[in-house]
Parts: sequence; C-alpha cells; structure tokens
Amino acid sequence: MKVKIKNKQYRPSTVISLSLIAVIAVGTFLLTMPFSSVSREFTPPIDAFFTAVSATCVTGLSIYDTGSYWSLFGQIVIIIMIQIGGLGLVTIASFFRFMIRKKMELRSMQVASESVNTSGFYDVKELVRHVIKVTFFCEITGAVLLCAAFIPKYGVLKGIYISVYTAVSAFCNAGFDVMGLVEEPGSGLASCADNPLVVIVTCMLISAGGLGFYVWQDIMTYRSKKRLSLQSKLVIYFTLALIILGMVTTLVIEWNNENTIGNESVIQKIAHGFFYSVAMRTAGFATFDPAELMPLMKIFSIGFMFIGGAPGSTAGGIKITTFAVVVMTVVSVIRGKSDTVIMGRKVDKDLVYKSLSIIVIFFTLILVTSIVIFYVSTDIDGVDVAYEVTSAMATVGYTAGVSAEGGVWSKLLLALNMFIGRIGPISFAIAFSSGYGNTKSKNEVYPEAKLMIG
Repeated sequence: MKVKIKNKQYRPSTVISLSLIAVIAVGTFLLTMPFSSVSREFTPPIDAFFTAVSATCVTGLSIYDTGSYWSLFGQIVIIIMIQIGGLGLVTIASFFRFMIRKKMELRSMQVASESVNTSGFYDVKELVRHVIKVTFFCEITGAVLLCAAFIPKYGVLKGIYISVYTAVSAFCNAGFDVMGLVEEPGSGLASCADNPLVVIVTCMLISAGGLGFYVWQDIMTYRSKKRLSLQSKLVIYFTLALIILGMVTTLVIEWNNENTIGNESVIQKIAHGFFYSVAMRTAGFATFDPAELMPLMKIFSIGFMFIGGAPGSTAGGIKITTFAVVVMTVVSVIRGKSDTVIMGRKVDKDLVYKSLSIIVIFFTLILVTSIVIFYVSTDIDGVDVAYEVTSAMATVGYTAGVSAEGGVWSKLLLALNMFIGRIGPISFAIAFSSGYGNTKSKNEVYPEAKLMIG
C-alpha cells in the first residue's frame, strides 16, 4: 500500500525518509547561522550539513566538539534533532494525533506502523504511546541519576544541562556530548571514566535504547504473558553474548596499549573494556580516544559495529536479528537441514533472503565508500577509513579522524552512509525506487537453475 499525499502516492518508507530529510534541511540551515556557533561566525554549509545528518541519524560523527564549538542555541538544535531522529518524526507526529484523539486513516496508520517497526495496525496506537513513554522515562531517570555525579562537580545549572544532554544522547545512541563546556574539548566522557555512576548509567541508557521498543514492551508484559517472544529472546541472548565477547576482545588486544587502557589499573581496564563493548555497536561514547586503538582492535570493532543493535530501536547496523538469522542458516546448512531453525522455530525463507540481502548491500556500500574515500583522501590509513565508514553506516559515531580530515566528497559520502544506515538499506532502496510493488513477477514461472557452488 502507498500513502496518498496531495494526489500523489508515497510509500511509508518514502514518507519516513522525506521527514528525516526535512529535519536535516532545517537543522543545516540553523547550524550554518552565526548564532549557532560560539564564535558568532557562519559555519561552512558542508560542516553544518554533516553535523545535522549525524544528529538526525543518531550517529555521533562530528567535525567540531559539540560543547566548545556550538553555542547554546546550536547545542539545543542538535539535541532536538537527536530526539527526533531517535524516535522518528512520524512517531512523534502520530503520538500527538493520538493525544488529541484525532482519528488516523488507514494510510496514516501504515506509515506509523512502519515508523515503530510493527507489522500490524491493531497495536500501532498502543505501541506509539509505549515508545514515547519508555523513551522519556529512561531519559528522565538517566538524567536524574547523572545529576548526582555532575552537579557536585560542575554546579547546578551546568550539571543539570550536561546530565539531560548526556541522557538523551545516550538513550538515542547518538554519541554527542557537551563535556567540552567544562572539560578539554574533544575529551568526551574520558574525563568521567573514573566515575562508576556515569559509566554504569550511560551503559544502561545505551543498552535500553539498543534493545528496541518491541523488546521492552515484551519485557513489561512478561508478568501477564509468562513468556517472551522469539525476537526478544534472540535480541537479549545475542546482546549479552556480544557484550561479553566485545569486552574480552578489547581487554586482550588493548591490555598493554598505553594510548587507551594500558596505564590503567585492572579494575579500570575492565570498566573501560565493558564500556567500549556496550558502546561500540551503536552509541559512539568513549572513555578513551578510539583513534588510538590497535589496528587489530579496529578490525574487530568493524565487525561489532556491522552487527549493531535490535530492530525497532535507536541503534544501527544490520541488526542483531539479521545476524542471528544468517548465523543460524549457516548452522542449519552444516547440520544438513533444508530450513533455518532457531529455537525450534522454522524461519521463513523470505526472511532468510532479506537478511542475506541486507548484509550484502550493507557490506557493498561500506566497501565501495571506503575505497572511494581512501583514494580521494591523502595520508589516511586504510583501516581508519574502513573503521570510520562502518561507524557512519552503522550509525555508531566513533571516529578515527577521517571526518575531520577528509574533504567535501568524504563528508558527503559519510553523510549518505549515515542516512542509509538510519533508514535501512532495503527501506532506502524501496523509498526511492520506482519498481517496488510490481506484482507481475509473482505470476511468472522460470526454469530451475542448476549450479555448482562451494
């Protein structure tokens, strides 16, 4: 079904994409203005555009330090774009329509349904409300807890402001911070790495946003249903496994790296490793400079960023469920089974094909973008380029310096990757294609292909 707007039909994915483009356009204009920067000078349009895309797509890559370069107005514009990007403009609009009890037509329900990543219409209204409630509950709770750490250190006004900003950015998995207001520009949360409260609360907010609203709804109704859905189980199990694996990998490789965690105590090393493992798949917050990671760790990080978080969440990447489907497909083939089986359930082949398509498209875009940026840029390491491009595509936000050092073409390509990563490669292709929805091929019969593989 397509959505008809002023006698022209748009697909739900197109409406969502256009809504984000509108937010980016407005944000770019505002950030370009002199009153958005501390220096009261015009910001180059390409840098303002890059920042707007990064904020709206909840990525975290930035040309300038948020706390020291942007004025209070500019910082507020960025956090509003983060909130809109995390929730989705369509989700927010749908919520207010429900609040004023305005009836939504079927086509509007479909757009809202896709915005909150649910396949049915009957629960859209409740799920949209649930999304808003969970978001603001987590952000407010996180901000209150962070105030206990920031107010004694930075004063009441700055403490509250930094707490709220960090909480919103962390839950939305955006990676923007305003620590440059009170600490050395570019230090990020490294200045708070020795504060357990900041580290734990930030990790909890990142994880809460990365689990996905569907999983949270499942968890909250567990008492009445006495069971979790297969998707929720997959997301929770794989999330825990990836966090543990990521932490162990970080500790093993970075243990003696003096530029990251090499000079820290054992307890602090474990804390750094845990934080990086939680944040590297989607959030972009860091307690040390990720550009100083060992090349091998950057390669492992690319894999974790590629996987990302849960579907229907503020996280990016191919999504945990996509990864799980492909992994279990391989396991099923090795076991000699013709169907993909996960926890005793058969996975529809269309879902397997879609998962494989997402991975191939995701990988291809990262590979092509990395090659182009590597050849148009000078004196930039190939691993750093791949690390940055994957970070952009997976909406993570970790930087190896490519965003700041790259030219106009590099920034445009990274911005495009951030946008595609936030929308999703399949949804992006559908949103701006003309052939989608043609059902004629369903009636066509093709002779069977006989190929040798492996």
